[in-house]
Amino acid sequence: MAGYGDDAGFETWLTENGYTLPDDAPSPAVLRQRGSAYIDATYGPRFVGTPTDPEQEREWPRTGAYIFGSALASDMVPDRVVKASYRAAYIAATNPAALSVVIDPARRVKRQKVDTIEREFFDGGEATGGAVTASLSSDIEGLLAPLLMPVGGFPSILVV
Repeated sequence: MAGYGDDAGFETWLTENGYTLPDDAPSPAVLRQRGSAYIDATYGPRFVGTPTDPEQEREWPRTGAYIFGSALASDMVPDRVVKASYRAAYIAATNPAALSVVIDPARRVKRQKVDTIEREFFDGGEATGGAVTASLSSDIEGLLAPLLMPVGGFPSILVV
């Protein structure tokens, strides 16, 4: 399964943004694969349109996709998706656990009291006990926003 973009494009993106990969980072191809898998898994169901071929490995290319009111060709992967996957790949290189969030529901804390100090969290609050918390990249969100449907889809009826 190939990641979005290519190794040369990833290297160019790194240079243009002033980033360097850590010495112990996996190869660019592996990082692109991880970044692309993250983009597809996290945003795939919200992308506009549908995958062009139901058997394709990635969420892009898509049929019926558009950006800023203009239709996208059903055989293209938008540059925004490629760059978002490069950003995710860089995050994976610098913090390998960042793209794989694991939360143990049995270790979530609702209330914690120590002597006279008390903390209480709502559902979805702080996780404890070594669980990794999700980090949101505003770069990725911003790049992909024009290609995403609203959470829950579009309303069936619009009142004007």
